[in-house]
Amino acid sequence: MGTPVVLITGALTGIGRAAAVAFAKEGNRLVVSGRHEDAGQALLSELRGLGTEAEFIQADVRHDDEVRNLVDRVIDRFGRLDAAVNNAGTEGQQGAVTALTKESYAATFDTNVLGTVLSMKHELRVMQAQGHGSIVNISSTYGHEGAAGASIYAASKHAVEGLTKSAALEVARSGVRVNAVAPGPTETGMLNRFTGTAENKAALVSGVPLGRIGEPVEIANAIVFLASDKASFVTGQIFTADGGKTAG
Repeated sequence: MGTPVVLITGALTGIGRAAAVAFAKEGNRLVVSGRHEDAGQALLSELRGLGTEAEFIQADVRHDDEVRNLVDRVIDRFGRLDAAVNNAGTEGQQGAVTALTKESYAATFDTNVLGTVLSMKHELRVMQAQGHGSIVNISSTYGHEGAAGASIYAASKHAVEGLTKSAALEVARSGVRVNAVAPGPTETGMLNRFTGTAENKAALVSGVPLGRIGEPVEIANAIVFLASDKASFVTGQIFTADGGKTAG
């Protein structure tokens, strides 16, 4: 079938960037996407330096026409789409439920949920026509737990998990798999913004049985596995990589 082609949204920082590097090291061809041209070109140079065939396409997953164009340009460039990682996301505004607004709701759900819906919509129209493909959405341990002070974020990730399972059932007979990875606390800019202080971050670490924050590459390795043929009998699943945080 040739060298696989992988699309990653939200690829410019954190887990998305680590996934791009991990896929490149596995020999895949890549299209990385995000909203910022300068960061995208820097990542593209790094990926090509690893010897992989790669392209950067600027896109905002909140807009249907931009996502359609993104996927169409992947096909124009490589003729196929074997795997997609829908990583674009935001922690949104934190606070008690009584302090939330429709604006804070929309700011979080438009990226985390609508962005995932639109990405899957266009990825699946290509993958179903091909008769094969693998999608990995990015959730969170808060996608199956509550989160005091982060209810909108948690609700958005619950939605991502429901979307993942529903899409997997819809397309299972077409040869396309849909799964999600749910990271626990991971060393990213989002985590630092989310916790706000060193004390809050330390408190979060205290709830991880392995006694440490995860590294983006550790989450990336799980993503690469689920996207690959090594996980060919896995679909509709939420793969939790959290250092044991949700085990007890």
